[in-house]
Amino acid sequence: MTKNNTLEYTNETLYDILDNVKTIALVGASPKPERSSYEVMEFLQQHGYRIIPVNPVIAGQTLLGETVYASLNDIPDAFDMVEIFRNSEAAGEITKEALSLEPERQPKVIWMQLEVINQEAATLAESKGIKVIMDRCPKQVTEKRLVAETKE
Repeated sequence: MTKNNTLEYTNETLYDILDNVKTIALVGASPKPERSSYEVMEFLQQHGYRIIPVNPVIAGQTLLGETVYASLNDIPDAFDMVEIFRNSEAAGEITKEALSLEPERQPKVIWMQLEVINQEAATLAESKGIKVIMDRCPKQVTEKRLVAETKE
């Protein structure tokens, strides 16, 4: 979060986060190719990230080559970032779940998708030293960066 609690993030901040995460737990993953969460998961995989899908309805199934888990707590592997593809209210509970993990398993970043804003969850995560991004899409940020780099 930037000063004055605005949702303005510099490109440098967003790029730095995406440069320093390798594994992302995507909460709200969908098996439907027409859904944004599927598209974003596939795109991020194609750009070198490991995406661990989280969706209790399809837990145990495989999505884009990865096992789907019911919750963050069920994921056996470490992850650097939680990407929330749920509504703003659900983002609060998901953030609390991330913070309830053992300290060494907690993510470095909570990233809330477009139109997902939960100031209370952000404040809570930031108080624990976790970076928070709200109302942004890592796919769009990556695409913007790729366009900028091709112009250089």
